[in-house]
Amino acid sequence: MLIRYGMNARLPLYNSAKGCVFASSSVLRRQQFLIRTLGGCNSQSYQQRVGGIRSMAASGIEADADSILRAITPVLESTKHKGQAGKIAVVGGCREYTGAPYFAAISALKIGADLSHVFCTRDAAPVIKGYSPELIVHPILEESYNVRDEDKSNIKDRVLAEIDKWLERFDCLVVGPGLGRDPFLLDCVSDIIKHARQSNVPIVVDGDGLFLVTNHLDVVSGYPLAVLTPNVNEYKRLVSKVLNAEVIDPGAHQQVQLLAKRIGGVTILRKGKSDLMSDGDTVKSVSIYGSPRRCGGQGDILSGSVAVFLSWARQHGKAAETDPRISQMNPTLLGCIAASALLRKAAGIAFESKRRSTLTGDIIECLGRSLEEICPVYPSS
Repeated sequence: MLIRYGMNARLPLYNSAKGCVFASSSVLRRQQFLIRTLGGCNSQSYQQRVGGIRSMAASGIEADADSILRAITPVLESTKHKGQAGKIAVVGGCREYTGAPYFAAISALKIGADLSHVFCTRDAAPVIKGYSPELIVHPILEESYNVRDEDKSNIKDRVLAEIDKWLERFDCLVVGPGLGRDPFLLDCVSDIIKHARQSNVPIVVDGDGLFLVTNHLDVVSGYPLAVLTPNVNEYKRLVSKVLNAEVIDPGAHQQVQLLAKRIGGVTILRKGKSDLMSDGDTVKSVSIYGSPRRCGGQGDILSGSVAVFLSWARQHGKAAETDPRISQMNPTLLGCIAASALLRKAAGIAFESKRRSTLTGDIIECLGRSLEEICPVYPSS
């Protein structure tokens, strides 16, 4: 079980050994015993790697999330123009699942992004567009049932050509909400991710995008601008696939760090009672706020939120260099920390009034209020 630590701890520098300690031999022995007991790892190399991963000092694990939110959220100024606060795209949405891409895309707008696009199948497009006129919907994806085998190559080329026209305009791509698991659709999305990498566009992978990535790790492996946001079951599958092990609770921060490192330095945000995140070098957790209501769709809010805050962290990195708390931190980690804290706060506010009937839409409506309470547009002097 991850222990909750104080919020005012100093944040360690990215790519720095400051604030890190090596686990004691007694701790390592307990971890190795637990791994053997769980029966999920007989690999000596895995145990050695767990033992070798740097363990964060206890006071440095819990992130000072509110301070990070204040540091990376841009100031609203009359001199700015449309697009400077973020342009986000969601790749997802099929005939069965239209809510998830909407939740991710509209959450990005509610937080403060200027533009939000959705690339989905033709069947899903009119439904998603009907949810909100605020979204720019591109009905370009196709599923196998709608495509003849002899046309698949041409259709894939057409999809990629359309995506390429837009990619350079986006600050972040969210892949997976409502995507489904159609083989042809996943094949197209795999190529979309590869094109995004070539353009150095950050990618947040969630939902069925994680199903794709787990089975084809090369799609994101070694890409430092990739963020994976697995829930409990998705995380189990990743750990089993990559580490050939079972999920452990004691030493969970070491395991998520090792997992991120083994996938080549991607950032992993493991959702749970405490959200745990690592880029393979630094480990952070967010335990503040939260709600006992577990309605479906909160992960979609999170993926859209990570996209916005990751974009803001990259855009305002130079301005934040004067702030020693975040000057050397990876923007992907900053985005994860900020998004996790904001969602948890919004969920808590929504639960205060809705209780058991709290739904995803209620939480989305609380995103703006939550950010305003932490980072007001017009701070009092």
